[in-house]
Amino acid sequence: MSEMTKPLLEMQSVSKEYNGNPVLKDVSFTLGQGEVLGLVGENGAGKSTLMNILFGMDVIHQTGGYGGKVLIDGKEVKFTSPLDALKAGIGMVHQEFSLLPGFTAAENILLNREPQNKSVLSLVFGDRANTIDRKKLQKEAIDAITKLGVSLDPDMLVSEMPVGHKQFTEISREISKSAIRLLVLDEPTAVLTEKEAEMLLKAIENLSKQGISVIFITHRLQEILDVCDKVIVMRDGRIINSLDAKATSINEMARLMVGREVSAGSAQNRGEDREISDKVVLSVNNLWVDMPGETVKDVNLEVHEGEFLGIGGLAGQGKLGIPNGIMGLYPAGGTVTFDGKTIPLNNPRACLDSELAFVSEDRRGVGLLLDESLEWNIAFPAMQIHEKFLKKYLGGLIKWRDQSAIEEVTEKYIKQLQIKCTSSKQKAKELSGGNQQKICLAKSFALEPKLMFVSEPTRGIDIGAKALVLQALKEYNRKHGVTIVMISSELEELRQCCDRIAIITDGAVSGILPASTPSEDFGILMVGKTKKEAK
Repeated sequence: MSEMTKPLLEMQSVSKEYNGNPVLKDVSFTLGQGEVLGLVGENGAGKSTLMNILFGMDVIHQTGGYGGKVLIDGKEVKFTSPLDALKAGIGMVHQEFSLLPGFTAAENILLNREPQNKSVLSLVFGDRANTIDRKKLQKEAIDAITKLGVSLDPDMLVSEMPVGHKQFTEISREISKSAIRLLVLDEPTAVLTEKEAEMLLKAIENLSKQGISVIFITHRLQEILDVCDKVIVMRDGRIINSLDAKATSINEMARLMVGREVSAGSAQNRGEDREISDKVVLSVNNLWVDMPGETVKDVNLEVHEGEFLGIGGLAGQGKLGIPNGIMGLYPAGGTVTFDGKTIPLNNPRACLDSELAFVSEDRRGVGLLLDESLEWNIAFPAMQIHEKFLKKYLGGLIKWRDQSAIEEVTEKYIKQLQIKCTSSKQKAKELSGGNQQKICLAKSFALEPKLMFVSEPTRGIDIGAKALVLQALKEYNRKHGVTIVMISSELEELRQCCDRIAIITDGAVSGILPASTPSEDFGILMVGKTKKEAK
């Protein structure tokens, strides 16, 4: 960008308060045409609020607006709604999906912009008599998917998609808008495997070459180095530093983000070698699960009492289907034995009664009561299933919730997991995505299960909170003796916590190795090759 060229976007001294609490303080930066800007910071640093201002979101106007200026092409703009931002060529893909489940990928991509066929009736009744040009709709959707450079079936229903495909659909929808000049991506790779993330990073580079600017919000700091031109580090509502992405490092960004040295991936935090009980507490035989996009064909697996077992693999190979099938969320067959008793499949309540717990990868769809308080989210399952947090009168004939016990357990996990909230009375939907994930963990901890399935526990969580959550899981396993089975798309995350790691390929276990095994050996299992074949 030459000195004479005005930046596409400029933010000048932007500030924002919520109920007298400053969440943005004097934020200024510029973004040139075709530039890729990385925006990083811990949850609560102000990233989402800053992007809500840029996108004209209602939450900003309903809470008193903001201070400072937003300029596009050197001219101040005041977006009163996201429609104004869209007209200016700004698209945004939020961390949580906004797709219509009963519609196909193609229909969602062109939603409210469907190409239409006019008919004779259109002359009389106007556009209401037009019909959708299905052929053109399909072509335009495929063009957007191709432009993104990912594998996505335009005819697949959103309700049948794994989360990774939903993310690609969201991004394709924004790319399909012909006037798009600036694309804001909020944690786009959080739900993707490494392979899918690589595809998306290549797509971002292609968009940049076409002159489209990108603001890329991510907690995966390596991606910043891979794809961004510059990076802005935020902390406590301020820009701490603006860096050349090619001249910085993960350690420097992490240090600026949290104000301390962070070494979550260092060798000393890897899963240590320890003695594991010979007792098999969970036995899975010939398990099949009909979960769209994550089909399980024939999984055989044994989990030892007190073990921290990891399950990894590429997207679409079936790893997510295993806990979802065992816990009764998708049709399943085979035999599952826990603590000497056969667990009936396709029966979620039977699993919970057997002292199994599940932290789902779909925190909003499965994990949370979004309109309820943090207290209710954390305590209600344990209250309903195990009658915890209840006062009993007349020999148990009358039961009443124990509010002080509910408040006590909620405060315990708010403190332990460092959940950022105004109080335990706050509604779950008002928390950031990372803090919502912590509530899902707290809810399962409160059940005090014998075995926990934890699926993608750090999706959308910043680097400081990620280390905290993984440490909390390790402590829960080590101190309380709770058996944990963790499913994750991030191999290094599994290697930090687990005793052994099972790799799922094509719906079955391709191998199980100690967590201390070199990462390339796991990579060979992921692509479905034995070590001998790979040589």
